[in-house]
Amino acid sequence: MIRKAADDDFEAIFDIINDAAIAYKGVIPPDRWHEPYMSREELKTQIEEGVRFSCYINNDEVIGVMGIQDKTDVMLIRHAYVRTRQRSRGIGTLLLRELIGETTKPILIGTWKTAAWAISFYEKNGFCLVEEEEKNRLLKKYWAIPDRQIETSVVLVDDKFAH
Repeated sequence: MIRKAADDDFEAIFDIINDAAIAYKGVIPPDRWHEPYMSREELKTQIEEGVRFSCYINNDEVIGVMGIQDKTDVMLIRHAYVRTRQRSRGIGTLLLRELIGETTKPILIGTWKTAAWAISFYEKNGFCLVEEEEKNRLLKKYWAIPDRQIETSVVLVDDKFAH
């Protein structure tokens, strides 16, 4: 079952993000890795900045989360994570489809350049990588991330996005 996150899901969202983000350790540049991967304060800030999470629930437990953020002319998929022990069961795809179905706006997704599994997941779900120059422009326009993260990231877009 998928439902919108409630205030009391905060700790579960925090736990899932940091559990699942372990997959990035040793994959993304060491200078971009920190523990926890996302602090409670950073998660709180993301929510305050408009990231709305949806939760995948199984046996009364939140096991997957995915956020969406309205940036006026586009939507951003943010913080898509499934508990490590529950991966490869289609949960991410169900969450992504749910969020895609909520908007008619173009959808953009940023992820790490070296996270081949994440890029592959989004490509299997109809998203395409943009060229380096376009990636840099989009990341600077829609995300608030440091230059080093821009350098080490990619952006994928859906078919509604006109370059």
